[in-house]
Amino acid sequence: MPQVPPPPPFDPELAAALELIKDQISPGLTMEEIPAVRQSAGIELSGQLDLTLGGAFETEDRTVPGPAGAPAVSLLICRPTSADPATPLPVIYHVHGGGMVVGDNRAGVDGPLAWGRELGAVVVSVEYRLAPEHPHPAPIEDVHAGLLWTAAHAEEIGGDPDRIVIAGASAGGGLTAALALLLRDGQGPPVIGQLLMGPMLDDRNETVSSHQMAGLGLWDRTANETGWTALLGERRGGPGVPPHAAPARATDLSGLPPAFLDVGSAETFRDEVVDYASRIWQSGGTAELHVWPGGYHGFDGLAPQAAVSRAARAARLDWLRRLLAG
Repeated sequence: MPQVPPPPPFDPELAAALELIKDQISPGLTMEEIPAVRQSAGIELSGQLDLTLGGAFETEDRTVPGPAGAPAVSLLICRPTSADPATPLPVIYHVHGGGMVVGDNRAGVDGPLAWGRELGAVVVSVEYRLAPEHPHPAPIEDVHAGLLWTAAHAEEIGGDPDRIVIAGASAGGGLTAALALLLRDGQGPPVIGQLLMGPMLDDRNETVSSHQMAGLGLWDRTANETGWTALLGERRGGPGVPPHAAPARATDLSGLPPAFLDVGSAETFRDEVVDYASRIWQSGGTAELHVWPGGYHGFDGLAPQAAVSRAARAARLDWLRRLLAG
C-alpha cells in the first residue's frame, strides 16, 4: 500500500474522554489478551445495568433451540410494562458487539432498551457462541436461530412478527448485516430494517482507514486482525470467505431491508462502512449513512455526553421512528 496519509483528527470532546483512559485500554487487542478482556468485561457488566430501566420493562431470560446439532441459544427478552397486551408491538432484535470474541446478551443492550422505551417496542437480545473457541459459522448460526425463534414466537412475547428490526454495533453490526443477507437469501422471514452501528464488515483489513488508525482509538487494525482471525482462522483475508461471515464480501446487495449505517470519520471501519452503504445504493436499495466527524470506534459509549454522541443517538432513534411509522 502507498504511504498512508495522517488520520483525521478526533473530535475534541471525544479526544478528552480517550485521554482519561489511555493507560487502561489499548486499541490493539491480541489473541493472548482475549481471556483477560473477557474477565474484565464480565466484571464491568455485572450489576451495573438496570434492565428494567426503572420499571419500564419486564425482563426474562429464555433458552431457545439453537442451530441443528448445536447448543441452545440464550435470549434476553424485555417487554414494555405499560403496553396494552392486545396491541402487538414492534420488535428490536439486538446482536451485541465485542469483536467476535467478547460479550453476552447484556452487552450494549442499554441503547436498544432506550429505543424500546421511547418507541414502545419489545427488545430481544441474543447471546451467541464466541470465537476462537467457536469459529464461523457458529456465531451467525446462533444469531439466525434466535431470530427464527423470535419471529415464530413474536405474539407470545407481545411483539408483531411483521415489524421486526435487527440491530447491532461493531461485531454485532457485522452479524446483523450477515443476518440480513441470510434472510434475503430465503433463510427466514423478512425484517423491516437493519440498524448497523460501526459494523465490522470486512475481514481483509486493508482499507486506508484501517491503516490510518493503526495504534489509535479503541479498536485498531491489530485488534481487527485478531477478531477476524479468531472467527475465520487461516481463511481470514484470503479467497472464498463467504458473505455470511464477512458481509463486505457480498457481490450482490440487492433486495435487502432498509439500512441505517453509521461510523466515525476517525475509526478503522470507516471505509468499509461507507463502501457498503454505497453498494446498497448502487444495487437499488435504501440506506441512510452517517459519518460522525472525529468519531473513533465506540465513541458514544465512552463519551455519551459529547455533542457528536448525542447527535448519533438522536439520528438512530429518528431513523427507527420513521421506519416504524412507515
